[in-house]
Amino acid sequence: MSKQPKFSIITITYNAAPVIEPTLQSVLSQTYTNYEYLLIDGGSKDDTVAKAKASGIEFAHIVSEPDNGLYDAMNKGIYLATGDYLCFLNAGDAFYAPDTLQTVANVAMAEEEL
Repeated sequence: MSKQPKFSIITITYNAAPVIEPTLQSVLSQTYTNYEYLLIDGGSKDDTVAKAKASGIEFAHIVSEPDNGLYDAMNKGIYLATGDYLCFLNAGDAFYAPDTLQTVANVAMAEEEL
């Protein structure tokens, strides 16, 4: 049997408090748990980071500092990620279903077998 892949889920935020909770709940609901979660925040002035910290998710990294825009923030996430696969889940977005990561992991493991 193949090694289970590790996903690095990266969420980029800036003043995303009104939309971050469904994103966080989506990550928490995943049945596949071999992932790390990184929140890269552009120095929000609202309670985006506080909501993330209160979510119950064990974050690999929470970075909250001014950046030079979306792509700079994405690059920060990539630099910190240690997973086999990167998954950008934007603030306000959610996984399709609780087994989304499991489905992708199954496909990745099946591809390794070929």
